[in-house]
Amino acid sequence: MKKYIFIIVMMLVGMTASAQDKGREGGEKFSPEKFQADMEAYITKEAGLTKTEAEKFFPLYNEMKTAQRTKHEAMKKITTTTYADDAAYKAALEEYDKLDIEQKKLQQTYHKKFLTVISAKKIFLVIKAEDNFHRDSLRKMKGQGQGNKHPGAKKN
Repeated sequence: MKKYIFIIVMMLVGMTASAQDKGREGGEKFSPEKFQADMEAYITKEAGLTKTEAEKFFPLYNEMKTAQRTKHEAMKKITTTTYADDAAYKAALEEYDKLDIEQKKLQQTYHKKFLTVISAKKIFLVIKAEDNFHRDSLRKMKGQGQGNKHPGAKKN
């Protein structure tokens, strides 16, 4: 599920930043490079990665995210398509499940690769840090451009 959060956040942040920039002059445009750099800095700090560990870890991490994005896009295409009949929906469901399993196997493969450059504890800290970074990014994004919060909105 966390793998989807990263992809969804990247898309949402990009769309929201783009929409907000159209409505105001001089607005700061979303930069995928800045987002990536901010995330890496956050993860490095929160997971306690040394400079050497980060230099070895993030190329693998980014490689994994690129491969996951490809699977996610294929899954999204399946779920946004309308099919002719129940048999076609069944075939689409089977393909979706196959891709989902491939995603998990990919994640497992990369976790093993990560173990060659950082400890298992730090991998867990990376996972937690990534999740927190995306949650914080969503909170910040929700707060931008909204004068008042919904009266029933929860504070996190």
